[in-house]
Amino acid sequence: MPDLTPDEFRALGHLFVDAVADARAGIGERPVRDTVEPGTVRARFAREAAEEPSSLAGFPALVDAVTGDADTRWQHPGFHAFFPANASLTSLLGDLLSGAAGVQGMLWSTSPACTEVEQAVTDQLARALGLPETFTHDGGGGGSIQDSASSAALVALTAALHRAAPDPDTGWRARGVTGRERVYVSPDTHSSLAKAVRVAGLGAAALRTVPCSPGTRSMDPAALRAALRADVEQDCVPVLVCATVGTTSTGASDPVGAIVEVAAEHGAWVHVDAAWAGVAALCPEHRWVIDGVDRADSFCTDAHKWLLTAFDASLLWVRDAAALPSALSITPPYLRDAASDSGAVIDFRDWQIPLGRRFRALKLWAVLHGQGLSGLREHLRGHVALAGELAERIRGHDGLELACEPVLSLVCLWSTEGDAATRALLERVNADGRVLLSATELDGRPVVRVAFGSIGTTRRHLDELWEILIARS
Repeated sequence: MPDLTPDEFRALGHLFVDAVADARAGIGERPVRDTVEPGTVRARFAREAAEEPSSLAGFPALVDAVTGDADTRWQHPGFHAFFPANASLTSLLGDLLSGAAGVQGMLWSTSPACTEVEQAVTDQLARALGLPETFTHDGGGGGSIQDSASSAALVALTAALHRAAPDPDTGWRARGVTGRERVYVSPDTHSSLAKAVRVAGLGAAALRTVPCSPGTRSMDPAALRAALRADVEQDCVPVLVCATVGTTSTGASDPVGAIVEVAAEHGAWVHVDAAWAGVAALCPEHRWVIDGVDRADSFCTDAHKWLLTAFDASLLWVRDAAALPSALSITPPYLRDAASDSGAVIDFRDWQIPLGRRFRALKLWAVLHGQGLSGLREHLRGHVALAGELAERIRGHDGLELACEPVLSLVCLWSTEGDAATRALLERVNADGRVLLSATELDGRPVVRVAFGSIGTTRRHLDELWEILIARS
């Protein structure tokens, strides 16, 4: 059966866009999360795929009938769990163009536009965030768009492993995993670093957890220095230190500058994971989130969390443009061409784990074009203001207490009646249906997290959340 004609696509496109627009327009009237039993959606499918084609005009209604009552609505204005996942309609328009182009951007030559738009927008964003020029393609480093911060961590670790033991003749690692490699994290470092260590085949012994400074949730530079020295004395190789800016649990940040200084004593790569918080540097008053990053080796922040860009769009910058290709480039004859051999172009296949890559930069470009930096700053500042107001209300309430000081748009709280009451509070709030919060632990105690960031969240939704919280606290 032939594909749709352009005219057929145009007609169906109107129907599909209407379905998306209607769903977004009414999302606030639906519960944030549906109550559903496991297997419900799968049971609505026939065992075998349909033999004959059906009209696509009815497909949006079919999707809603099968999945519409079994969803967690991440774009809901009452979604305050985990961290935001901003799939703005602005970015969806860019994603539509990306899907339509259908390019395979593994090499510059397979889509010069895909490669060079990505170079341009990552350079623009690096400058807008206040990153040093050394993190731009113009300045000798550069950015790429990964699928997630987890992949960015694995890419950084791969480059760090290569740098720790390169072969002077081939440029490849001189040897495989030796069991002596070490990677350093804090207790609150995201689990993606532990997974990267596992995927790289380094083994559990490779992961070193460095204690926090007394009274903080931040990695202790003195403890890091002691751990590095102890490992070197045991003939181990410090490979990578991960500094986090804005931890998932509480929003805490490690002292990046001090960590870089300590890591440099042993040549360890420093990767800064600012997946959620990093985009806040667009606002000059929050530029503290990049303090010390100028001397790090890599820096990651997610546009698909708080920067209005639909998943997947994780931004990874490096100071040395040669670092990733040196570790990741494998060039069989079928991937060779004159442009790549000339050294005048970037092949982004060498900056990531997979070979293939989508034209992700189009949706990010659409956001920058349609929102401008001023619109993005307004978006970020609005959520920070909501978090500040919620924190003030908690300080004035007898039944609730801040578990730690709020960070940007994240507020952590617990009940003054104890741990059991905190757990019950979260359960009852989420059962209401109008909001969704998530949990973590702080020093072994349960904590309720409120992460503002959804596109449609306004002060009215803060008032609604507060009404639910105090009615059940």
